[in-house]
Amino acid sequence: MSDQGILLISHGNFENDFLEKIARDVHQEFHLPVSFEGSHLDLSEFYDPMRRQYDGNSLLKEIDASSPQGHLKNMGLFRVDLFIPILTYIFGQAALKGKTGIASLYRLRNEQYGMKKDEKLLMERFCKVIIHEIGHMFGLLHCHVPPCVMRSSTYVEDIDQKSGHLCIRCRNEIGLD
Repeated sequence: MSDQGILLISHGNFENDFLEKIARDVHQEFHLPVSFEGSHLDLSEFYDPMRRQYDGNSLLKEIDASSPQGHLKNMGLFRVDLFIPILTYIFGQAALKGKTGIASLYRLRNEQYGMKKDEKLLMERFCKVIIHEIGHMFGLLHCHVPPCVMRSSTYVEDIDQKSGHLCIRCRNEIGLD
């Protein structure tokens, strides 16, 4: 693959159908080739027993250092609870104008909030988080347009309220329109 594509790196034993759907949505948004591959990473060194969560900053650095070469952007996909020191939890994180990002579906599951399981909603949420983080990798900051996928999301309800797409201003900013 050329350096023009996005690589989704599954660190959570995601099913191929799930990854294919994410790859289609990411391709549709950024108009770049999207591929995915599985990988294994011993997450124990990233686990903080005091918080009972995984350190997003350290994990992002590891994914950046260990990702295969030849891709424009690399996105690590996880199923574990992520945090950064200044926040209780995060859905994802990316290096602004960088090559690497991470996203986890741990806090995106309805069951986490005492609600009925909803795989379709879980997929929508995860795609929005991934597209949001890839937007940061392309240099986009948080947007104030309510339906824009680049709007900040502190809570899962924030993710539900926005679309899975970049607004016209954000698309223009990274040269998509």
